[in-house]
Amino acid sequence: MLIKGGCPKTALSIKDALEALEGRWKLLILFSLSAENKRFNEISKAVTGITDKTLSKELKSLESNQLIKRTVYDTFPPTIEYSITEHGKSLENVLNELHYWGLLHRQKMLG
Repeated sequence: MLIKGGCPKTALSIKDALEALEGRWKLLILFSLSAENKRFNEISKAVTGITDKTLSKELKSLESNQLIKRTVYDTFPPTIEYSITEHGKSLENVLNELHYWGLLHRQKMLG
């Protein structure tokens, strides 16, 4: 069901969601973490085309929005693993819908 109307509270909640997920990479990072926890290099391989600098920035943003968790293990050198939080998992339906819409859109554009 699509929310209709120009209610300021609705616009504010959509703005908040877009700010938390803005950018080209955040949804792809979340999607890559939805199946299993990953280390930095594993995420980098799963999200092709992202630079290490951008990935680092996006991971920090996702962590500050409590969508992912960064765990540092006491090893030498330190092992760092990223996982999706329960709050991040609440986006599962959104990711699935975007996936299916993307498939339909691609089919429509390719004719």
